[in-house]
Amino acid sequence: MSDMSSDKPEDNSFRSDPTDPDSLDRSVAAAAMRLAAEKGWRRVGLLEVAHAAGIPLSRFHHRYRGRADVLAAVSRVADATVLAGDVAADPTEPARDQLFDVMMRRFDALRPFRDGLRAVVRDLPADPATALAFSCAFGRSMAWMLRAAGIDPDQRGGAALVAGLGTVHARVMRVFLNDDTADLSRTMAALDNALRGAERWGATFCRWTGRRGPLGRGAGPDSMASTV
Repeated sequence: MSDMSSDKPEDNSFRSDPTDPDSLDRSVAAAAMRLAAEKGWRRVGLLEVAHAAGIPLSRFHHRYRGRADVLAAVSRVADATVLAGDVAADPTEPARDQLFDVMMRRFDALRPFRDGLRAVVRDLPADPATALAFSCAFGRSMAWMLRAAGIDPDQRGGAALVAGLGTVHARVMRVFLNDDTADLSRTMAALDNALRGAERWGATFCRWTGRRGPLGRGAGPDSMASTV
């Protein structure tokens, strides 16, 4: 796992190339999570985010049409950090272990946004329209985390893997948001427990139905074909 990041979001107020989508996402994510931490997610509007990020509205509106798009920017920043360190999956390593490493890198990447994410988790249930709109972007993020771990969500059964990993992420997120350990040891323990639980459930499901996992393997203890 990479070195732990600072909990302070980097001030990226549109310093980078305004034509680069990744630069836009970093600026918007940092500004939105800073505002959410200060005043609560429900009080954060798009106009304020654009101004805080230093992005002209003529540019901002092309990529961020709603508050769900702002949350998607945070997710994409974390995904990009994980995928930038992409290495070929080791076929001899259990897929669960590879997925554990990928997801811990993702939580590490979210550390600078943690104060703002606490406000989002607290306020989002009162904004179901935004939550629903964001669910598609979140699903895409989970699919890319599976790919980073060498698991193909585009094969048969992939939708179940994506949904399962999303459930694991949501469960562990609540631990992560209050994890005050320097090495995120509480988050690591929660993630390991959640992945093992998902693997046991998946193996049981495959035994009941006689199905094989989307990777074409049986439901063995080291196979993520039926884990989440």
